[in-house]
Amino acid sequence: MDQYELFAIESPCRGICENSKKGYCKGCLRSRDERFHWHGMTEVERRHVLHLCRSRWQRIIKVRQEKMEKEQSASLPYGMDETDMLDLFSTPAKEKE
Repeated sequence: MDQYELFAIESPCRGICENSKKGYCKGCLRSRDERFHWHGMTEVERRHVLHLCRSRWQRIIKVRQEKMEKEQSASLPYGMDETDMLDLFSTPAKEKE
């Protein structure tokens, strides 16, 4: 028996009880059914719900990171990257004779 099995699993509610577009709580990432049936669940079922919430959180973090990377790579116009910028401005100006 693991040590965490000795303690009752408390509700992961964080007091931010607002649903997302997909129907999950924005605070704890539980579905409506998971929130409503929490007190009637066994410890095994609660652990499973917490595992699902952790997986949902990891997916959210992954999507946010991918979105940030995409925004950073698209920061320069016309498909240019940093090396194009250096080449563009490193060309010496012609001197007047």
